[in-house]
Amino acid sequence: MKIGVLALQGDFDAHRNRLEELGAEVVLVKKPQQLDEIEGLVIPGGESGTFLKLLGETGFEKLKQFARTKPTFGTCAGAILLASEVENPKQAGLGALDIRIRRNAYGRQLDSSILEGRFVEGKLGESPIEMVFIRAPKIERIGPGVEVLATEGEDPVAVRQGRAMAATFHPELSDDSRVHRAFLDLVSNGHNK
Repeated sequence: MKIGVLALQGDFDAHRNRLEELGAEVVLVKKPQQLDEIEGLVIPGGESGTFLKLLGETGFEKLKQFARTKPTFGTCAGAILLASEVENPKQAGLGALDIRIRRNAYGRQLDSSILEGRFVEGKLGESPIEMVFIRAPKIERIGPGVEVLATEGEDPVAVRQGRAMAATFHPELSDDSRVHRAFLDLVSNGHNK
């Protein structure tokens, strides 16, 4: 299984390491044409506005087509990019997830935290999961086709819709591999159809 990690900014190496630990072959994606070589893509955290600038119009359109047809997982800024609506401030999203997301909803870098969250019953396991939030966005609206995978308190923090999956936290910074394993299962299931 060949998985890409968008390697324009953010901690893409932590995602690469986790995916390789789980047996995936990883490609660090720096050019739009590399999207043609992979079966799934991880969009890491970073700064979503900077991603848009670095991608440019052509790269953004290529990424949009990829996210609508192949498994794509976004964490933090990656979750923002996958959303259909982005606020604080408004910006373009890829529209792969029918969610409204608010950038920097929990404050600045100083307000970052490690919390314990839970998977929704029957999703990804019963035990709590450590969730690292860094300038985290907040999912404010969930469309009818979106499945909540995990919550922190009352807030949805991991969601899935079709081939797209997002987490507002950084699972690559925790020792728990269940979120990445769920993404690889999504890629594998999509590949077998």
